[in-house]
Amino acid sequence: MPSSAIRRSDVLYTAVATAENGRDGRVATDDGTLDLVVNPPEELGGSGSGTNPEQLFAAGYSACFQGALGVVARQEKADISGSTVTAKVGLGKNGDGFGIIVEISAAIPNVDPRTARDLIEKAHQVCPYSKATRGNITVTLG
Repeated sequence: MPSSAIRRSDVLYTAVATAENGRDGRVATDDGTLDLVVNPPEELGGSGSGTNPEQLFAAGYSACFQGALGVVARQEKADISGSTVTAKVGLGKNGDGFGIIVEISAAIPNVDPRTARDLIEKAHQVCPYSKATRGNITVTLG
């Protein structure tokens, strides 16, 4: 097991979600807090009337990255109040069928651009989503 891997006994929380009918159906969490219709976007031949897995991944990644940014900002004693993080998740064809690409950007109004860039890069090192995708997909910091 890699040194960065966690043991099952160290898990503090587990999210559980179940999908029905894949990309053209429904996804819901076991506690009922999330229950969504999922449909492919129009660009992929779908109705676009529901959300899609890429939107859900973008939402989760941006929220997780914002949390990591907060951890780093506290360590660096930087003011990130009013900041936002945006994740753009692209789906496209690759040699194996389909793959995703991610672009993360953050607006941090209370720090200078150099400090903002430093905070974003440090957040990328500690964010669990960034760790999970590192080496597997292209993630750029904008």
